[in-house]
Amino acid sequence: MSQKNQTLGEFIIENQSSFKYTSGELSRLINSIRLAAKVVNHEVNKAGLVDIIGNYGETNVQGEDQQKLDVYANDKFIQTLTNRNIVCGIASEEEDDFISINSQDENNQNKYIVLIDPLDGSTNIDVNVSVGTIFSVYRRVTPVGTPVTIKDFLQKGSQQVAAGYIIYGTSTMLVYTTGHGVNGFTLNPAMGTFYLSHPDMTFPDEGKIYSVNEGNYVHFPQGIKNYIKYCQMEEGDRPYTSRYIGSLVSDFHRNMIKGGIYLYPTTSKDPNGKLRLLYECNPMAFLAEQANGKASDGFRRIMEVEPTELHQRVPFICGSKNMVEKAEEFMQSL
Repeated sequence: MSQKNQTLGEFIIENQSSFKYTSGELSRLINSIRLAAKVVNHEVNKAGLVDIIGNYGETNVQGEDQQKLDVYANDKFIQTLTNRNIVCGIASEEEDDFISINSQDENNQNKYIVLIDPLDGSTNIDVNVSVGTIFSVYRRVTPVGTPVTIKDFLQKGSQQVAAGYIIYGTSTMLVYTTGHGVNGFTLNPAMGTFYLSHPDMTFPDEGKIYSVNEGNYVHFPQGIKNYIKYCQMEEGDRPYTSRYIGSLVSDFHRNMIKGGIYLYPTTSKDPNGKLRLLYECNPMAFLAEQANGKASDGFRRIMEVEPTELHQRVPFICGSKNMVEKAEEFMQSL
């Protein structure tokens, strides 16, 4: 049985038999993410001391300005996963297309692909607010030993074998699931080791926090406007408290611990939503469901959305189960 203060390495070894596939490859993959997270954490923590904050001067495939740390984190995660010869393909929010690893090597027997948002909320770096990394792991669906194709990446979220995030805040934590609950590990910077600090993390069924960018209120669908008014009404245990950081990882992490709901709906400006299905919504939905929470687009389970493109956007509602179901009621009543 897992014990608090157990190292991440010990936890992985102890729980390896509970993974759906026990070749050891998935365990090595999680260890590689741990290594890259430590490297990125080191750079994030000295961001104000070296020339690594601010714009990089280019835009990514979504047309968003890249921050210097976006590019740095992207390079480090891709480099680490590639050099350790663990995955057969990588897709990143910062890359136009997916990356095939060792596609010319007929002996490449790697079975996993990784999708990653290298630095979520990176615009907050300049003002010393928590940011994070989000990752999602699938088994490839094309034959092992052949180059990966887009088909390997366009899988429903329900097919994920692992997902998680790293939050770089007052402490650095790695939180992940392999389909057997959610566990959080905190980095001891003196030792350079992640220790189990938050075993069996779960959302409370009810919460008192709602997280939404209310500056977009006039652009929201009527169902979301009505739900926000419901959150603000003085009745029973309401009004709820509004808390919005602008970093999905940070908002999700707080809401999972304290109880709450995160909303990023469609708007008249972004009719398909703004968050990326493959890099942000699916991994967070997997974590939420494994932590007694729920994730929806307002009408259906996020992990049942059929991906059609690598950088597909969707509306996203996620958090404590009863709160998400209430938001769905408002969405579906119109």
